[in-house]
Amino acid sequence: MKINPDKTFTHHRISSLKLLMDTGLNSTDISRYDEQFLRTTLQKRFQEIQCANTDDYLEVIKHNTEEVSFFLKSLQIGYSEFFRNSLTFAVLEKIILPSLIQKKKVSKRKEIRIWSAACSVGQESYSLAMVMEELKNGDAEKFSYRIFATDQNEALVNEARKGNYSEKALNNLSLKRVNQWFTKRGDSYTVKQELKNNIDFSVFDLFSGQFSCPPASIFGDFDIVVCANLLFYYKDEFRQAILEKTGNCMANGGYLVSGETERQILTDHNYAEAFPQSAIFRKK
Repeated sequence: MKINPDKTFTHHRISSLKLLMDTGLNSTDISRYDEQFLRTTLQKRFQEIQCANTDDYLEVIKHNTEEVSFFLKSLQIGYSEFFRNSLTFAVLEKIILPSLIQKKKVSKRKEIRIWSAACSVGQESYSLAMVMEELKNGDAEKFSYRIFATDQNEALVNEARKGNYSEKALNNLSLKRVNQWFTKRGDSYTVKQELKNNIDFSVFDLFSGQFSCPPASIFGDFDIVVCANLLFYYKDEFRQAILEKTGNCMANGGYLVSGETERQILTDHNYAEAFPQSAIFRKK
């Protein structure tokens, strides 16, 4: 059987998929997603269930609620790594964070505030905490910080809170960091409580009209917002909505960290890269 999703989605097909996915129990609006991402996701599902095209797939999910769940789960963006972009973290560690620390010494607000806006199962948030703790070097008086880590997927947030990872998941970490920040338990490694102390994990939908920033943060005012490898999954109007929300939550002169492949998206939305090839931006 030739398995080949349609090269283009008509408005009717997107609407049909959306209606069929709406079981009343989920709030996933698939019309938000970039059409190429939807096509790629459908291709994978077609291969799994040997379905020929979009129209046939529409017929399948009319009568198969389990397939609805599989499809929605495949849209969830949960992939992450520790120190995923080494250059980004190097610039944060060597340039941006030391500069912020110096500014806080003469500021009324001493706390450095960071928002990890799509934290998945926590690798990004814990990577940031490692850098912060290493910059403190055991000196509690040097500065204070708080990382607000959010994701719209409650299951991923719960996994992030636990901080349990396989040995393979630690590939990007030096042996020194593994020994310092993790406890081995059987075949898994658990983040030490010391690293968790300044991270607040919570469920937050970036498209929610109810809150302008994560409620746990109270007032936002983030020095750094990390929203990496998320924007390219969505249509431009929804990218704009995410950037407006994160931008409104940033402190004056704050930084937005994106993914390497999202550079053009940021420059198209009035952001300028703070350091070449760093994927760290400021509003123009």
